[in-house]
Amino acid sequence: MTASPNLRLPAEWEPQDAVLIAWPHAGTDWAERLAEVRTTYVALAAAVTRFQPLIVIVADAQVRADAEAALRGTGVDLERIRFIELPYDDTWLRDSGPITLVSDAGFQLTDFRFTGWGGKFGADRDDALVAGLVTAGVFGPAAHARVDWALEGGGIESDGGDTVLTTWRCLHQRHPDQSREAMDAILRDSLHARRVLWLDHGYLEGDDTDAHIDTLARFAPGDRIVFQACDDPADPHHEELERMAAELAALRTPQGRPYRLSPLPWPQPILDQGRRLAASYANYLVVNGAVLVPAYGDAADCEAARVIGAAYPGREVVQVPCRPLIWQNGSLHCITMQLPAGLVT
Repeated sequence: MTASPNLRLPAEWEPQDAVLIAWPHAGTDWAERLAEVRTTYVALAAAVTRFQPLIVIVADAQVRADAEAALRGTGVDLERIRFIELPYDDTWLRDSGPITLVSDAGFQLTDFRFTGWGGKFGADRDDALVAGLVTAGVFGPAAHARVDWALEGGGIESDGGDTVLTTWRCLHQRHPDQSREAMDAILRDSLHARRVLWLDHGYLEGDDTDAHIDTLARFAPGDRIVFQACDDPADPHHEELERMAAELAALRTPQGRPYRLSPLPWPQPILDQGRRLAASYANYLVVNGAVLVPAYGDAADCEAARVIGAAYPGREVVQVPCRPLIWQNGSLHCITMQLPAGLVT
């Protein structure tokens, strides 16, 4: 089908058909701690299927059997899970999955080039994932638009209207020879946005995405931005995240008003053999009727859940144990991709 010219990138809190994940297996980077990380995937599957369907990509029949065995008897509604067999390099579907634009006339699966976060990791199979899902018949009559420009879903936030939020650090790393003006134009054109808001500050030690926005600041309903703060002056993140908070306070809505800001608490440092891991509460996932919040076994977990819940009134807050995920430098939002209502066949 031909995509409508009235496309937009929906906000995550709009109605969804399903959430998309890929199951970890011994051929992925999770191999060393596979049993541990599967506990998070089972908890995630249980949480999602309480509210809506879950599509699970599996590498082969054996991986599917392993996934079904892990899920069976854990309270997961297997009737709400659909398995799709496709090859993949790893399981970070926020960055390799489809960025879906919507309009009254239909959908466009916007398929940006995935380079393994600027060439850090091999990504040929992940780069072909959207095309594989289209061929597998997962989606209805949606246009498939390949964009030969590197961008990951975790690198952008949409308010569902005309505004995209992103970080200079990430996009400059992906496109060091392009100006901000050039990248701004590409984002506006490919995402059908009227304006792009850029953050120049903010990072998390241990994050190899080069400061994806979904680890730092998230749009929420009612012109709100939920963001990761740091209230410990002795922490090396403090100055940078304070500068980011000041940038957020200076942003304005399309109507010229300041955004309503919701700072998230700062977890204590989590180390793995001396390496600090990137634990961010901003990496939550919104689904139909609920918001799934990462928990790290930290004293700040419950306060983070309270802040996020207040930003999404009327939704149930479900904490998902995500400490195993940050060993590989990502969290809850990073391993998922929501699919807008009406897209899935």
